[in-house]
Amino acid sequence: MTVFRSIAAEFQKVFTTRMWWLLAILLVVYVLFLAGGFGAFLGWAVENPDAAENVGNTQLPPGIQLGPLLYSFASSIGYVFPVLLGALAVTGEFRHKTLTPTFLAVPHRSVVLGSKYVSELVLGAGLGVIAFATSVAGGAAALSAFGLETGLDDSDTWALIGRGVLAMALWATIGVGLGALVPNQVAAIVIVLAFTQFVEPILRLGASLNDVTAQIGQYLPGAASDALVGASFYTIASVGSSETLDWWQGGLVLLAIGAVATIIGGATTWRRDVT
Repeated sequence: MTVFRSIAAEFQKVFTTRMWWLLAILLVVYVLFLAGGFGAFLGWAVENPDAAENVGNTQLPPGIQLGPLLYSFASSIGYVFPVLLGALAVTGEFRHKTLTPTFLAVPHRSVVLGSKYVSELVLGAGLGVIAFATSVAGGAAALSAFGLETGLDDSDTWALIGRGVLAMALWATIGVGLGALVPNQVAAIVIVLAFTQFVEPILRLGASLNDVTAQIGQYLPGAASDALVGASFYTIASVGSSETLDWWQGGLVLLAIGAVATIIGGATTWRRDVT
């Protein structure tokens, strides 16, 4: 019963703060802008191919489906939000000095960290549902406005959405692991933003330039996430090789990153004196 009470307490901690809905609002705005905006641009480019040629190379790889590509914006650019949610759930305890009463209520520290892992896994899936509902609404509306196929009548599209929600859930556990490893909240936020918005995109672009490095680059967390989902803007933006893992391999990579980071954090920083 201690475990279930601890998990329930973690949910309560999240829902009694403003952070979760602020992140959800930002996620909706960000994903809607990109999925809807890019969908409108693609629709315009299809209807006006001559004019589109004047604004650069708008040619997509043959056989690519526009619907899944747009819907995948939810995970390919929105994954930063569950990572932040998971990291803040841990670092907030250090910043606001709430770990002491938490450990007094639940003396087993591993139970507390495990409860955070489980609760953030569920909350990350919740953000995934919000993100994909937004990307589907914005992307499908844009495609429909130009008379293009949305792909919503295809079971593969819904399978992609389901895998995307799973990817968002796993990203939240990576945030928990990062927070356990780096308890300083400011440092954790900087690391998340720097890695997801700058470091990894550059690494993925550089890795795609060579077949050997492309084999290594597919194990980067963002690349593994895109492999799990099954579609991503990055796969068409790469300038060279675009090697990807199978969807289940991508899922295992994300799961391993989150679990290993959480275990290492739990064995090191989490066991230090918090008084």
